[in-house]
Amino acid sequence: MAELLVWPALLGYGEAAVALVGEARRPGLAGRLAIWGVRVGWLAQTGLLVAQATQADGFPWSNWSGALNLLSWLVVGGYLVWGCRPRFRLVGVGVMPLAALLLAVAYAGGGIGGEGDHPGVLLGAHVALMLGAFAGFALAAGTSGLFLWHERRLKRHEPTVLRVRVPPLDVLDGLAARTTAVSLAALAAGVALGAGRLASAGGGLDVAMAATVCAGVLYAAVLVARRRNGLRGRRAALANLAGFAAVLVLLSLTHFA
Repeated sequence: MAELLVWPALLGYGEAAVALVGEARRPGLAGRLAIWGVRVGWLAQTGLLVAQATQADGFPWSNWSGALNLLSWLVVGGYLVWGCRPRFRLVGVGVMPLAALLLAVAYAGGGIGGEGDHPGVLLGAHVALMLGAFAGFALAAGTSGLFLWHERRLKRHEPTVLRVRVPPLDVLDGLAARTTAVSLAALAAGVALGAGRLASAGGGLDVAMAATVCAGVLYAAVLVARRRNGLRGRRAALANLAGFAAVLVLLSLTHFA
């Protein structure tokens, strides 16, 4: 019965994605409708996760499809922290389609049913940290996408540039950098827990963990370049988007193969 909650969540996220595109073209009522779609969808997915947690015999997000379900919820939850503010609202143009896609793939892969393993506290913490990091990278990518879009509008001197409420470019650049830094710290902690668990089980570094480390190195290189080489603005935004694309490719080839 709890599986039915996936439909209002998908509808809310889909409505928000469409309404935010309308907000970008002609600001007004569409933006407010989008945020309500996000809220309703997130509450429905929260109910779904609570039902999974109470009904499952084990940890219901230990498989790849269940992890995608939880990742979608984290992405939307992170967006709701500051995406409800009118000037940050358009970050959702990139975030909400991704969240809807993750939830749809999780549903298709059987990650909504609530079954799970008994992984223990360490694996649960490892999964939470890793998914939190990936959600943060998704939000940083959405912020970088908004930066590139707004920069292009400013350069073209579009007549509607003052009607759409968007933060200054330096604010978007700094927000993406801070989000990336926090996410990288969570990723490092998650990798450390995962490596410790593998070592205690007598195993070594597996392919999935190696791919995750590579993704972390990519983001660390971007942050180092910001500090030492003055990587800012458009180049930093493109680097964030490239890093997130690399994360998606690495995850699809290892964790979700």
